[in-house]
Amino acid sequence: MTRRCEVSWFSALCDDDYEFLGVPDPKLMSSWEHCRDIVLQAESGGFDNILLPSGYALGIDTTAFAAAIATMVRRIRLLMAVRIGESWPPQLARQIATIDRILGGRLTVNIISSDLPGETLASAPRYARTLEAMQILRTMLDGEPLDHQGEFWNLKLDPPAVTTVSGKCPPLYFGGLSPDAREAAAQGCDVYLMWPDKKEVVREIMDDMTARAARHGRTLKFGYRAHVVVRDTEAEARAAADRLLSKLDAAQGEAIRNKSLDTNSAGVAAQVALRENATDGGYAEEHLWTGVGRARSGCGAAIVGDPDQVLAKLRMYQDMGIEAFILSGYPHAAEADLFARHVLPNMQHGPLTLD
Repeated sequence: MTRRCEVSWFSALCDDDYEFLGVPDPKLMSSWEHCRDIVLQAESGGFDNILLPSGYALGIDTTAFAAAIATMVRRIRLLMAVRIGESWPPQLARQIATIDRILGGRLTVNIISSDLPGETLASAPRYARTLEAMQILRTMLDGEPLDHQGEFWNLKLDPPAVTTVSGKCPPLYFGGLSPDAREAAAQGCDVYLMWPDKKEVVREIMDDMTARAARHGRTLKFGYRAHVVVRDTEAEARAAADRLLSKLDAAQGEAIRNKSLDTNSAGVAAQVALRENATDGGYAEEHLWTGVGRARSGCGAAIVGDPDQVLAKLRMYQDMGIEAFILSGYPHAAEADLFARHVLPNMQHGPLTLD
């Protein structure tokens, strides 16, 4: 029997919303109003959570947006992305606790290990810094005094005066494919996120991460981040996917990909390889289309098909052990409505809980 999963949508805070990929549309650019409307659409559609991404040089500020939108939603969770290195961890702990209070205890956190503009750290120290930050956040948000002597921070502090509603650290979602990223995830996060790949590769990654976490006496939950194109028929879905690319200029697509700070990451390299090895008009395997990656960095593939085909694909991932999905589509509000009407009612879903 298929288990319940968390189904999240995505709000385009990082200038990543289009009708035609690579063709900017002033009405779809990141703004408070546009991104607010995507969140409200996702809540009314019944999604459990929504990712608020963070791009240091792109779009609008995630933490400020999360605090504002938290006053407007009543049921949906927020998955707030934070870039380690931008904030002093004790300050970030206060921000997380405060926003969780505003939200009524429904905040989750997506940890991003990223260079900042003008700063470059090698993989090992960058992920070591990220792990330290996760350990600091977990200690402080669990309400415990902090005595941390590390490579990047030396801190001895009382816990924040403002606690989360639960008194515990919110679930930490995190992803990365390099060996350093995998070790940081195995030791520090709660939910390990993966970008699309062939099912045998997804299974290999999950097996590896399960073993890595076990070596540290831990267990992980698994999440899957993908785009989606759902229409009444498979032919219509494929036509909608092709339409997304119908006005793409190759040079513009490359420029969009290169704007992201994670362009050279192992995860992005894997998405490029998936796209380059795809056949059948960009399909890496049945219903997994890689064309999205021609005009964006990061998650570069979409599940494409009719409602039953999309549902079957998601259930296949659930059977492999995926318990959280973060989905998106173009334009984001319109595709959220389509998925919410045609697929979501047939899924057993709800907010992810940690054992």
